[in-house]
Amino acid sequence: METEVKLTKLASCAGCGAKVGAGTLARLLEGFQTHSDPRLMVGYDKSDDACVYVLDKNTALVQTTDFFPPIVDDPFLFGQIAAANALSDIYAMGGEPKLALNLLCLSPGMGQDVVQEILRGGYAKAYEAGAIIAGGHTIQGAEPIYGLAVTGFVHPDHVLTNAAAQPGDVLILTKPLGVGILTTAAKADLVEQPLLDRLYRQMAELNKAARDVMVQYPVHSCTDVTGFALLGHSYEMAQGSGCSIRIDSSRVPFHPEAYEMAEMGFIPAGAYRNRAFAGAGVSTASGVARAVEDICYDPQTSGGLLLALPESAAEACLAELKRAAPQAAVIGRAVERLEYAVYLD
Repeated sequence: METEVKLTKLASCAGCGAKVGAGTLARLLEGFQTHSDPRLMVGYDKSDDACVYVLDKNTALVQTTDFFPPIVDDPFLFGQIAAANALSDIYAMGGEPKLALNLLCLSPGMGQDVVQEILRGGYAKAYEAGAIIAGGHTIQGAEPIYGLAVTGFVHPDHVLTNAAAQPGDVLILTKPLGVGILTTAAKADLVEQPLLDRLYRQMAELNKAARDVMVQYPVHSCTDVTGFALLGHSYEMAQGSGCSIRIDSSRVPFHPEAYEMAEMGFIPAGAYRNRAFAGAGVSTASGVARAVEDICYDPQTSGGLLLALPESAAEACLAELKRAAPQAAVIGRAVERLEYAVYLD
């Protein structure tokens, strides 16, 4: 859909690039007093994708919320991408989304048709996920923002967290990187429309199919790669799991055009925040090009799943994942804890 209002011009930052840096977030929450509950399996203190609360021996509640400014001008597509991104956190925990609430901020210049298209895009993606949008909340503000608060369910014995990788596990990534760099370059009209269309399809794609495959295998740990980038989320997985992670940079899938744009300096601000957060815990081999390193720090909007599973199951899992996510790839493995949390080789 074409719209007279360029949504991306109404926002100072875009997509998951707007995410507050993990280091800043940790400082904001430092020393926070909270109540404990034995039914709370995963809370905000775990740096995980969603919280998990046990209802009974067969059912646990999974809850998350995610919202951001426009990363595209098409309002329907913006709604789809924002919804897919919010739903992804439920999939990363191994759950199935069932209910959602709209979170919407209207900025000056947004007409009724634009707002309706954003909401319609969110509804379409929620319907595809098998979830029901049952309400929400709308405010007015300086910039447009849209996302969802999502509730899902998972069996308590099958909850996946970002803190359970084991030495020897193989790491699989299901979507290619480079979205943040390329959408930054697109603002300077340096990205051709066919590539942009490919990026848009990727960001709007649910992680449902990848989740449906991974729950059939003995996956130990999972997270989705979004605002904190591959290296930021890998760093959190390594820290939470008490191990180190070795990533083979030559096997990391990324859009090849992102390499050239990274060399030209089109690096989103979020990548620098990610480097500041995880950099001290990441060792980069001397042979890794700076552009590849930048891609690995690049914040992703509605990125893929990063899963850790035993080597004995990795080949079969990857083969099945590739039917749903053709660019899924083995990118490394978890090892016994070493000096650094993450090694980019």
